[in-house]
Amino acid sequence: QVQLVESGGGLVQPGGSLRLSCAASGSGFVINTMAWHRQAPGKERDLVASITRRGTITAIDSVKGRFTISRDSAQNTVYLQMNSLKPEDTAVYYCNADFVDTSYRRHEVWGQGTLVTVSS
Repeated sequence: QVQLVESGGGLVQPGGSLRLSCAASGSGFVINTMAWHRQAPGKERDLVASITRRGTITAIDSVKGRFTISRDSAQNTVYLQMNSLKPEDTAVYYCNADFVDTSYRRHEVWGQGTLVTVSS
């Protein structure tokens, strides 16, 4: 059983920064892609950025140049450094991981979410 635990959300003023962390715990698994998604009030959950085991990164245009996703594969942890935050970045941010177990079955797991509020 793999679990994801997120941390780092909070209230920040426009133009400020936050760093989100997501750590995977458990045993007998290999994580492939890790990603951050977000869900703003009244909207659907959308992908923000992802990073593969080999380090290939994708990100939505609205966060390019402001957000940076990184990963510590040894620690099964993914980070999202968010700079120059805007009010429209306000959302619950969810960590997601795609992994395989010892039987090579593929699974997907989500974290509980962490709230990011950008407001003056």
